[in-house]
Amino acid sequence: MASLASHPSDEFTPKDWRVKLPAGALDHIPGEKGYPLVGHTFTQLSDPHAFAKRMFETYGPVYKVHSMGGWHVALIGPEANELMLFDRGKIFSSDQGWSPVLHRLFPGGLMLLDFDHHRADRRALSIAFKPGPMRHYADSLNRGIAARMEDWGTGPMQFYPAIKQLTLDLAADSFIGLPFGEEADRINQAFVDMVQASIAPVRRPLPFTKMKKGVDGRAFLVDYFTRETLRRRAEGGGQDMFSQFATAEFEDGSLMDVEAVVDHMNFLMMAAHDTITSSATSLVYLLAKNPQWQDRLRDELTAITGGEGRDLAYDDLGKPTLTEMAFKESLRMIAPVPSIPRRALRSFEHGGYTIPAGARVGINPHLVHHMAEHWPDPERFDPERFTPELVKARHKYAWVPFGGGAHMCLGLHFAYMQIKVLMAHMLTRYRIEVEPGYDPDWQAWPIPQPKDGLKITLRKL
Repeated sequence: MASLASHPSDEFTPKDWRVKLPAGALDHIPGEKGYPLVGHTFTQLSDPHAFAKRMFETYGPVYKVHSMGGWHVALIGPEANELMLFDRGKIFSSDQGWSPVLHRLFPGGLMLLDFDHHRADRRALSIAFKPGPMRHYADSLNRGIAARMEDWGTGPMQFYPAIKQLTLDLAADSFIGLPFGEEADRINQAFVDMVQASIAPVRRPLPFTKMKKGVDGRAFLVDYFTRETLRRRAEGGGQDMFSQFATAEFEDGSLMDVEAVVDHMNFLMMAAHDTITSSATSLVYLLAKNPQWQDRLRDELTAITGGEGRDLAYDDLGKPTLTEMAFKESLRMIAPVPSIPRRALRSFEHGGYTIPAGARVGINPHLVHHMAEHWPDPERFDPERFTPELVKARHKYAWVPFGGGAHMCLGLHFAYMQIKVLMAHMLTRYRIEVEPGYDPDWQAWPIPQPKDGLKITLRKL
């Protein structure tokens, strides 16, 4: 439990993420500055998981590191996850935590809003995830995934680029209501450019840089979504997610500003397609490495759907319990968002330290997901960790791939649905194989992906 502390920096209340922490405010917290100027930026980027593990083992569950141009305080453990994500005292700003990375590209997205503003917009947008629209999305996912399974066919393939393209196409269909085609391709490319720009080392939109391409992509999408929001309001929306957002109302019956609708669509498309792409890739890799579990999921899904090529109906989404457990275990082993930043708006105490207002703080889901005290033999793929009995016995915040508290991922049920539909169509058609001993390197940050694209082979059953 966090508590307000008497500390000189209580008088410093940061209103903007650009405002720096007073000098010396973190002197009492253990950690490392690293190299002159760059600090530990490149050390972290080269192997963020190994770096975090070393810092935790050296300094304990609260430590500081200088990287990306400033000091950051890491809070490690399920209790820290609960403290920051549940945020009973409204101490932590998600906006000021994420804005240094995302402000040029995804301003106004749900993750970059705090407290009452966030609550009001989240409530309005939740209409897009009610049973009626979700049933529509399920039909769209079944249709699109079934067609793509036939296109993939048998033989060797790189799974990551293939599932990334499929996820983008499905998002254009389910989220925007666009058929696969040239217009959807332009929108998809704009999103790819924006995501790549979010982690570009050059942070200004200079000519020929990734940031310039990302800013141009945002400009294109702002224009497109603005025109489409106005059109859908005038003509009446459909069942796709964008139409639901465009006509979303606040509790008083007023419509959301067009600019806000546009910002939320931009952010949602980014958040959904990249994390689902990563999560699907992780699950496919782990099932290929653990064929006994692949067989168990195949048997379960065949029994539910009736066999090859059959849709997983919306009303049956709760039935594939083993599939859901396997998905959760893959999210534990390869968390799609391995670290989550915030900024402290007020000072608080944790782990025996007073962390001052203005400190950039963050949790590390990946590291907590691999702690042996919560996950015995953590490197072993074992979906049975997620039986109801074991889940109940474990700390609620030992597993946080979707975040938690007020900022719990709004689209988590959509993610479960897409993965279950994908597995239903893929596993009832094909056996997924990898070469013996295959162990690809993974890019760990900002969202995990195999550096070689994940080389698999699909065998017809």
